[in-house]
Amino acid sequence: MDWLRKLPVVGPWVARLMTTHAWRSYERLDRVKWTRLAAAMTFVSFVALFPLLTVAAAVAAATLGKEQQDKLQDKLAEQVPGISDQLDIDALVQNAGTVGLIAGAALLLTGISWVGSVRECLRAVWELPDEEENPLLHKVKDAGVLVGLGGAILVTILASTVASAAVGWTTRQLGVDEGGWGGVLLRAAAFLVAVLAGFLVLLYVLTLLPGVEPPRRRLLVAALIGAIGFELLKLLLSGYIQGVATKSMYGAFGVPVALLLWINFTSKLVVFCAAWTATGSKETELGDGSAAPETSGGPDPSDGTIRNGPGGAPGRAAATGG
Repeated sequence: MDWLRKLPVVGPWVARLMTTHAWRSYERLDRVKWTRLAAAMTFVSFVALFPLLTVAAAVAAATLGKEQQDKLQDKLAEQVPGISDQLDIDALVQNAGTVGLIAGAALLLTGISWVGSVRECLRAVWELPDEEENPLLHKVKDAGVLVGLGGAILVTILASTVASAAVGWTTRQLGVDEGGWGGVLLRAAAFLVAVLAGFLVLLYVLTLLPGVEPPRRRLLVAALIGAIGFELLKLLLSGYIQGVATKSMYGAFGVPVALLLWINFTSKLVVFCAAWTATGSKETELGDGSAAPETSGGPDPSDGTIRNGPGGAPGRAAATGG
């Protein structure tokens, strides 16, 4: 695409764009075939989504009252657009024990597989080799990561729920018009809380899953981009499902298709965030676009480090861009 640099008027702008971190992150994505990685993440996430939702619904059905169940169903509708209408809460209440046990076993198997697949995809973005480890020990570690990630997600959902409830309570107490500026500001505050929750989860995903320690600044920026993008995707896909998917020619397949789109876009967003953390600064790259040679010294602040390199020894990741 060097010919774009030579175009009149726009050439200098294109040349400047092609030196930005975002562009070099995209070059890395193109090099590692990111659409294939996102497709793999989409498949395992879609498979693991349903036992996860079933376990959550079964636990809620067995422990929560009718009002709390309705609130949980509304919250699921916010976090996973379109899925709420597909859950039969009354049936789950009657068979909560059996459903929860079966779904829990399925969730453990699919969840461990999800962790392993996502780790491999994120390590591919970093262009790291596969980890050599005892397969059984690897599965046990994946189970631990799954539990930790599940706990982090529960905390963020709780924080988001409390924020939404606080906004509603404040609106009622102050008599704020939901369509006025006061209502907009309160919804913006709830949005920011949701962004903060997603930000914390992405810090976990971008470091512990691939087993890397990217520079702090790149990690924070990538997590912030991902958190904002995730919330915007939820808003867009929620509107799409309500206005198009449930009324389209797909019929009963409208919601699953929309869910696949939502998961795929989310997976691409996570892969882009991983590329952002893995791409080095301009100063660490050679003039011809190749990676600067690795050194045997301590970690360079501009490069990410690998917590568990091949053979168990700490190593360094060559954080390069195109």
